[in-house]
Amino acid sequence: MNIGDMVTRNSHNNDIVFTIVDIDDDIYYLKGINVRLYADSTLDDLVKYDNNEDIEDEKDFQERLKEDDVDRNSEYFYLPGKILHIDGDRDYLKRCLNYYESKNIAAIGFTKKEDEIANDIYALLEEYQPNILVITGHDAYYKKKGGYEEASAYKNSSLFIDAVKEARRFESSHQKLIVIAGACQSNYEALIKAGANFASSPKRINIHALDPAIIAAHMSLADTNKDINLKDIIEHTKYGSEGMGGIITKGTMYTGYPR
Repeated sequence: MNIGDMVTRNSHNNDIVFTIVDIDDDIYYLKGINVRLYADSTLDDLVKYDNNEDIEDEKDFQERLKEDDVDRNSEYFYLPGKILHIDGDRDYLKRCLNYYESKNIAAIGFTKKEDEIANDIYALLEEYQPNILVITGHDAYYKKKGGYEEASAYKNSSLFIDAVKEARRFESSHQKLIVIAGACQSNYEALIKAGANFASSPKRINIHALDPAIIAAHMSLADTNKDINLKDIIEHTKYGSEGMGGIITKGTMYTGYPR
């Protein structure tokens, strides 16, 4: 097997598709194709992935995303909320930006290591003045290191929490700045308490690369004078309320007339 090959792991019932990003001696380093997950493995645990298998039901999910498009009254014009997306992973960031573009949403993105985000977030917010902020990347919950409530049991949750607090130092109102934070298995409760409108992961599961962007896009396209349908928006993500949760918030899109 070589760097760039798509593989699954026998030890995990071949449930997630990875690409090999590095090989060091007998250890193969992996990154999820669709799931925000890093892992490592030995060669004897890996199986090459056949694109036709679709073990993650990705094709069905992508079809669902296409069905999300909403027909608008042609007599009016629409001003969706602006998105600032900070991502610890360059590949996932590019995928999210492409998704925003497909929805005709103004978005700007930056790749920042998780330990850099809190230091840089205030200046980025000050410069770009977004309506919606996404803070994501990679995370993990290590059961052996402690319970759900212990910060030391997570790879990057404490870094995301610090970034959310910095964002709230810039803008304390949950309505004026909508914050979406977290990644795979993140400390959902702590992120909400820190000031996020939406966060992962209520059931400490892995989330899809697009899940934070799906929430952001729905908030961008939701009317500014109406409360969102919270459950409906969360159910549009790949794993629903097990992967993402949040609070009822008004949207950020203004409607004008005439077109």
